[in-house]
This record gives sequence, structure tokens and C-alpha cells, in this order.
Amino acid sequence: MIARARALLARLLGRSSANPAQAGWSATDRYICEQLLSRDPAADLALGASDAAGLPPIAVSANQGKLLELLVRIQGAHRILELGTLGGYSTIWLARGLPAGGKLVTLEASPEFAEVARGNIAAAGLAEVVELRVGPALQTLPELAGEAPFDLIFLDADKVNYTSYMEWSLKLSRPGTLIIADNVVGAGAIVESHGPDPWGEVGGVQGVRRLYEMLSAEPRLSATAIQTVGEKGYDGFALGLVTAEV
Repeated sequence: MIARARALLARLLGRSSANPAQAGWSATDRYICEQLLSRDPAADLALGASDAAGLPPIAVSANQGKLLELLVRIQGAHRILELGTLGGYSTIWLARGLPAGGKLVTLEASPEFAEVARGNIAAAGLAEVVELRVGPALQTLPELAGEAPFDLIFLDADKVNYTSYMEWSLKLSRPGTLIIADNVVGAGAIVESHGPDPWGEVGGVQGVRRLYEMLSAEPRLSATAIQTVGEKGYDGFALGLVTAEV
């Protein structure tokens, strides 16, 4: 089942060998990482442990992880909320951008994934910085009301519930909070609302399209989206800056 899911993700996100552009995207990613990123044993260990545990290979790339770290630093974030821990790879990059005393809360629905992530986070020396909470996000998010606001929120969970996650993100934000949503292009699948779902979940494309509609109509947000290519294929990030009281 995991092998089939990996093949589906690779094919639909443009990572298959049948895509002639993929080799160039991957080679360019490797070049950028070789030139700009230092050797990273902790991040490599996290990826290796996640793969060994059979987690789906859908974490952000190293280059994207470094982008997340820089966005945390640019934002001056002290408190981060992440939805969708998986194996903790993006968690590690986000947490590295925090200043001393900073805190990251990450939510993961799967106890099995959370167990792998805890080990990876601890191995990266971030166990005191990161708090991992297990359970469906729509059940655990209400528990965070007393801990708001967060300075940066990263959404990387099931796409069907992206609008609900965005609603909660606004509740847990302040003017100036940066909200980032991953996987909002899906190799162009969002253009065809009834095409194949690139994220391996029923209704994912429609969920992302509803997110765009919400971002367009939400007066408290200034938002855009960027398309990305690289070793992870063709996808993108949406970014929303909270500009008014929530």
C-alpha cells in the first residue's frame, strides 16, 4: 500500500521518470543545496528514520525547509503552530529559526507518526523547544485558545480540512501573524477541480480550491501563492499575512 501511494504521489506531482523536466528540477535542487546549505546530519537522520518507519515521503525538501527557517527568522517569530508533524522534518527546520525561549507546538493525528517525530526532534536537540500533541487537529486546536496568539502558523495536513484549519489559524493569530499553507498547486491539479487528486486523499483538490476562495474573500488577510518545482515535483505554498484584528 505504501509503495502504491508513493508511486501515485510521484506521478501526480511530476516526480516520475516520465516527466522530462523532473531530472532538471532535481539537479537544480541538489546544486542549490550543495552551494547554500551546510551538511545537516540531524535533518538527514530525520528523513532516514521516517523512511525506515514507512512514513510517506511527503515532507518538504531541504531547500524548502531552509526557506521555512528563514521565514521564521524574517517574521521574528517566538511562537509557532504547525499542523501536520509527519516525521518532524519540517518541524526541525521551523524550530531552528526560533530565538532563545521560543516555542513550537505541532499537531499530528497519527500516534505512529508522532512516535517517529518525537525521536527525530529529540535527536535534533529540540525536545525542549517543540511540544507535540497527538490527535485530530480539529479536536486539539480548541485547546490552544489560551496559548494564542502564534506568530507563524504552518499548515501541512489533509487538504479536505484546509478551510477549517485556516479558520482556526485566524482565531489563534494576531495582526502580523504569517500563515503558510503547503501543497496548494498539486502539479496544476487545482486548475481542474474534478481531476485526479495529487495528495492521495479524496476531495483534496476541492479542499484546496475552497482555501483559495476563502483567502480571496477574507478581509483580514493579505495573501498570495507561489508555485514551486524541485526534487518534490511541482507544487506550491500559499502565504497569508493577518492584517486586521481577528
